Amino acid sequence: MKVHFIEGAPKAVGPYSHAVEHGNTLYVSGQLGLDPVTNALREGVIHQAEQALENLKAILENNGLTMSNVVKTLVLLDNIDDFKAVNEIYGQYFEQPYPARSAFEVGKLPLGALVEIEAIAYIK
Repeated sequence: MKVHFIEGAPKAVGPYSHAVEHGNTLYVSGQLGLDPVTNALREGVIHQAEQALENLKAILENNGLTMSNVVKTLVLLDNIDDFKAVNEIYGQYFEQPYPARSAFEVGKLPLGALVEIEAIAYIK
């Protein structure tokens, strides 16, 4: 098992790694819409979704992977009414064949975030 802490990704807001590699799989921790420079949440669900996906992309790229290596994602929403807006942003980051995905409304997200996205990627 190999643990990854990535330059250019927001600092972890708890005791966890940005990603953990095990065999041919990279497990990427949930990414909030935190600006990696200021470590502050971007404003609004659309900007948070974009930033969360940019953070995910940066972690993948740091490991020599792209969004096309992602086989499964989990999208956590503060409000399920934001599903359509987040889905539109999400669709700009992935191409067919799309990864498997689950999406849920949750009670609260860390730091008062509106969206969190985690991923599992295959290492070829």
